[in-house]
Amino acid sequence: MRDDYLKEAQKKITDPMILINVISRRAKQLKSGYKPLIESLERLSAEDMALREVMEGKITYQLAEVDDEA
Repeated sequence: MRDDYLKEAQKKITDPMILINVISRRAKQLKSGYKPLIESLERLSAEDMALREVMEGKITYQLAEVDDEA
């Protein structure tokens, strides 16, 4: 993973655990054949591509709501 991409992505998603989960899930999607949401002239790993997508605002996240009536 490129350190410069990681630092930029951390500006968009500040919680490290959420960032790890978002990047991990997106990298799995890219590896399984999903098309990237950005274009890149250089060949990037799935993880770096996911970081770039976060950096450019192409990927966001939403926390699941917890049901307290269990």
